[in-house]
Amino acid sequence: MLHNEKTQVSLRLPTPLVEEFDRIAVLLDRDRTWVMQRALGQYLAGEGAEVLRDAQGIDELDRGESVDLEDVLEKARTIVDAAEYRRGQRVG
Repeated sequence: MLHNEKTQVSLRLPTPLVEEFDRIAVLLDRDRTWVMQRALGQYLAGEGAEVLRDAQGIDELDRGESVDLEDVLEKARTIVDAAEYRRGQRVG
């Protein structure tokens, strides 16, 4: 989707929440829509992105695109053992 494309959205929000958006808009000399877009963008960059990453991970697991934990642990042990061996070679 292009960044300049727009879609009309209608939603009902608690009046106190809208009033807070309005107060922020006045303080920033912006309109309510600009403030709400920023708030939604920050949500999508933080918590929303985390939700999407989790969903992607679940989809990958469902498709069998995962790595066995034992394989990961074995590779980690190999790396640690090699590092310890090299350290022992330098000290000895």
